[in-house]
Amino acid sequence: MRFASTVLPLAAAAGLVSASDCPTPSPLNDSVFATGSSVYNWETKEFWSNTELMAPGCVFRPKNSRQLGQAVKALVQADAKFAVRGGGHMGIRGSNNIDDGVLIVMSNLTTMALNRDHSVLSLGPAYRWGEVYSYLAHYDLTVPGGRLGPVGVPGLLLAGGVNFFGNQVGFSCNSVINYEVVLANGDVVQANKNTNSDLFWALKGGSSNFGIVTRFDLETIKSTKVWAGAHTVEAKYVDQFLAAVATYAANISDAKSHIVPALVPGDSTLASAILFYDSDTVSYPDILKPFTDIPSISSTVGFKTVAEFSNELGQMVVPGINDVFVAGTVKGNSYEELHKGVSIINSTFFNELPKLLAQIPKANISTIQLDWQPIGAKWIEASNARGGNALGLDSSKVYLCYAEVVEWIGSEYDSIVFEWLESTTAAINQATEAAGLFDPFNYMGDAAGFQSIFPGYGAANHHRLQSIASAYDPNQVFQKLMPGGFKVY
Repeated sequence: MRFASTVLPLAAAAGLVSASDCPTPSPLNDSVFATGSSVYNWETKEFWSNTELMAPGCVFRPKNSRQLGQAVKALVQADAKFAVRGGGHMGIRGSNNIDDGVLIVMSNLTTMALNRDHSVLSLGPAYRWGEVYSYLAHYDLTVPGGRLGPVGVPGLLLAGGVNFFGNQVGFSCNSVINYEVVLANGDVVQANKNTNSDLFWALKGGSSNFGIVTRFDLETIKSTKVWAGAHTVEAKYVDQFLAAVATYAANISDAKSHIVPALVPGDSTLASAILFYDSDTVSYPDILKPFTDIPSISSTVGFKTVAEFSNELGQMVVPGINDVFVAGTVKGNSYEELHKGVSIINSTFFNELPKLLAQIPKANISTIQLDWQPIGAKWIEASNARGGNALGLDSSKVYLCYAEVVEWIGSEYDSIVFEWLESTTAAINQATEAAGLFDPFNYMGDAAGFQSIFPGYGAANHHRLQSIASAYDPNQVFQKLMPGGFKVY
């Protein structure tokens, strides 16, 4: 039995075994599930992508933060490796799963409650954003969380968090006013601007390098309905579409707006922009006219709740496929620079694409997409006004982040996709660097496993994150025993 032969020695020392496998009772026993159990079979499949499926030796599903603290302390004493899964949406093998070690799943940490005046939502890591928005809609509220309903809460918040309201409130993490965190020594602590303030800052973009967050307290936003939808145009308008991206990015004058423009190759390339405007009365706002003035072949724009919109966008999330995202960024201060940057990314990506399509049957391609995310002064200043974060972006620049996305069927094509994306990304970076537009920032939420994250935050922020990690995790538990995720060292 693989569980007994490979994990039992570690799990027994840690107390992480069921009563049937270990004669010594443990207060953790009823939260540990062995290979072949119904809970093990369920939890080890609760991942978005096949890329994330692995074979942990056992599953630990803590009932509360105190029990999780006991388990972390025991795992450290046993020198046992582990992984932590929240929403299970990061499509990087080993980022939130593990072979043979202990998979800690956050499924039972289900806090979801508003404070007395409804200004703060306390939220456990078990949830996905669609569930959160549906709960808040009953109170005419929302929060600046993920844009796709199936995306998990903890991964997005710890990566920084791109959201619909970014030009008003900044990154999602800047609406978090308190974290409950299990540290490497098993202690459960609070982190906010007054208590463990250095840890509070580090968790805003520093990911899982400091502890395991078991509760997020987020500021809420009044929201009844918004004007939003996807506006899709034909291939013949791609040049006009790219010009619209640069026009918007160069002058984000209306903070209520948000866009996610994308190109989707196929028999005919489609250009589609997710458009968002925070109003229950204003449609087709001037700030979005560069897109809406292009004739559409399909449009879903209209008034809807954030919950309805996140569920609409969530239909794009296809489970049970293989996938990889790759992040990158160009920066500029003018329409000309940003248009040049988006054009270089577009032309390089599409020039390289035939090399991939020649190696994978058309029927095995689920999605190929290239999308952009403009982040300008309003976004960065809003983040800074709420205490800043670790991401290190400069409000004097406009950042045009992009994501290359490939989703496919068949693990036999994994290496082909990975190699193609690495070489294509290198070609894009080389071209944008030659044009003086490259920036080393890679948004963690869209990054691939081969990419580095923290050097792109700037040397000072990277060093500060390392110092904070050393203070709260001096033995580097979350660097060495938890191999998944992007590391500050």
